[in-house]
Amino acid sequence: MTGEPTLHEARFAELTPAELYGILRLRVDVFVVEQACPYPELDGRDAEPGTVHLWQRAADGTVLSTIRVLENDEDRAIGRVATAVGARGRGLSATLVRRGIELCGGRTIDIGAQAYLEQWYERFGFRRSGPDYLEDAILHLPMRLAGGRHPEG
Repeated sequence: MTGEPTLHEARFAELTPAELYGILRLRVDVFVVEQACPYPELDGRDAEPGTVHLWQRAADGTVLSTIRVLENDEDRAIGRVATAVGARGRGLSATLVRRGIELCGGRTIDIGAQAYLEQWYERFGFRRSGPDYLEDAILHLPMRLAGGRHPEG
């Protein structure tokens, strides 16, 4: 993989089959296989008209990092933040989260963060908004970025 990863964003209907496959493959590789957590990765929200998919890919087309931004009435949610094992530590997901926050246009943003990532999300301005909870046997916590806040990280 040569060259810098390139950032892409699209709604579901705009994704090519290869792009969609790459995004979903990365999410399954990270959330189902790597974390040994069989769960319904395809939850129906990817295809909602308001969902925006963001991803970074290598020159060969391999998806290295991805997130999705969801509409929740007037608020937004960022989720499915995943980076390929070999691409971690390069700031790819941070770039996507910053862009996702921009796309939310100052609206309140919720995330369900894996607990060990609490400080990572705090650098973007997210704050804990409730108690820890187990989801698919993995400790999570709700976090929120209040409307009008801008990312610092």
